[in-house]
Amino acid sequence: MLYHLFEYFNNSNIDFAGMGLMKYISFRAVMASVIAIITSLLVGKKIIKMLQKKQIGEEIRDLGLEGQLQKKGTPTMGGIIIIIAILVPALLFGDLTNIYVQLLIISTLWLGALGFIDDYIKVFKKNKEGLSGKYKILAQVGLGLIVGLSICLCDDAKIYPNETTRDSVQQSQIVENQGDTEEIAIASKVGSENSTSNTKTTIPFVKSNEFDYKWLSPFKGRFGEIFTWFIYVLMVIFIITACSNGANLTDGMDGLAAGVSAIIGTAIGILAYVSGHFGYSDYLNIMFIPNSAEVVIFMAAFLGALLGFLWYNSYPAQVFMGDTGSLALGGIIGVAAVIIRKELLLPILCGIFFVESLSVIIQRFYFKYTKKRYGVGKRVFRMTPLHHHYQKANPDAIIQSPHTILTEPKIVVRFMIVSMILAVLSIVTLKIR
Repeated sequence: MLYHLFEYFNNSNIDFAGMGLMKYISFRAVMASVIAIITSLLVGKKIIKMLQKKQIGEEIRDLGLEGQLQKKGTPTMGGIIIIIAILVPALLFGDLTNIYVQLLIISTLWLGALGFIDDYIKVFKKNKEGLSGKYKILAQVGLGLIVGLSICLCDDAKIYPNETTRDSVQQSQIVENQGDTEEIAIASKVGSENSTSNTKTTIPFVKSNEFDYKWLSPFKGRFGEIFTWFIYVLMVIFIITACSNGANLTDGMDGLAAGVSAIIGTAIGILAYVSGHFGYSDYLNIMFIPNSAEVVIFMAAFLGALLGFLWYNSYPAQVFMGDTGSLALGGIIGVAAVIIRKELLLPILCGIFFVESLSVIIQRFYFKYTKKRYGVGKRVFRMTPLHHHYQKANPDAIIQSPHTILTEPKIVVRFMIVSMILAVLSIVTLKIR
């Protein structure tokens, strides 16, 4: 809103000190992050008190984990804090006419509402299972359809391949700061003949790093185009569902999901900036995605909201995010990765989410297999999701390493360090090919 207000001032030839700062992605990103932190801290305190007053506490099952029962009664549904802290600065400093910002806002509200319903059923209806899994999947599929079809059909979501536009792009505006080009405006005009399919994406570690989903279609012509959209939308649905559920599984320790998501969000913000900046995309020889730099504003708000939330969520937690927060965080990460055409990078960037989900799948599959074959179910890990493996002793599990039980804060910090390494590796892939 502030962005559009300053645009109105600019168009009306109203000038005052500092007005030009709103033109800079960097300034708006910093402000979005700061406002998100402040909002999270201020709103968080009030919401925690309200949750405590209404006795909206977490029901804890005794799983034999150290310090687990001490968390009983800790307020949950704290994801409301994160959502508010993301949306306030995003609405203030983002370009609300930008298709990518619109999709991210819709995703936040959509999955936030889904998680809220799930938490409401668990807390108020005293149903530990929460919302039925089929309804969760249905909601995630619905969001995937919205995001996938919007990117396929919207002209504002066009991308430009790195090999065809370098000579033809005419920069309409260059923003200079003390003689140095700080930012090349995304208002650069590219001929329509240079635009390419919206279904292209980036493959990491490959020299010719562009991949078009239409290559998977056996059909040509109009039907082939529709079939390509079908494949692409299915991929988007899978990514959103996987990321959302992966973040949900990771949310099992104080500060773990918030810390890991903040690191991933930072990496996505960096990738979004270089993809939406003609100069950097040209240097790195990656896709130039006009308007994608606005994603930086949203991810800056995302980072600030999580940092503010960690003030209350770090060990020992004063509030849990619940499914209200975890489902939304994973969904935002998935949608943002799709927008900047880096979804195939997610197994590395979201390695923690991936491994956490994989551990649950392996554990359930092996337990059912051994129970069916031998009559007694056996476990690969001491406990899943994986972070609990390091927290619990179980002599019957196949994997016993490490032999020393770790404390919750140490597990969280080590997982965050691993996430940082994966984030750096993901950014480095821009030049490793």
